[in-house]
Amino acid sequence: MIELEVYAAGIRDLDKIMQLDHQFETVSGLRYKVDSNHDLVYLEFDEPATLTTAAIRDTFGKIGLKARFVGPVSAELRPKNKTQRLRV
Repeated sequence: MIELEVYAAGIRDLDKIMQLDHQFETVSGLRYKVDSNHDLVYLEFDEPATLTTAAIRDTFGKIGLKARFVGPVSAELRPKNKTQRLRV
């Protein structure tokens, strides 16, 4: 299981919470909880391949919020680079 904490100023608005619920309802293996007093969203993933940090940022962006990750972000959630670094 992978856990991620996201700070999103403005998530305490009930309309924003409902929009976020609508965005996340299609993601299998995802559980989340909103702490509206502190503008935090706690995410838990069963499968890390379901979302990346970029997809999470996009999801929050669609509802007009800027996602900021709190604490360390698991390597499984980071986008994978398909290029290789050249050594000189």
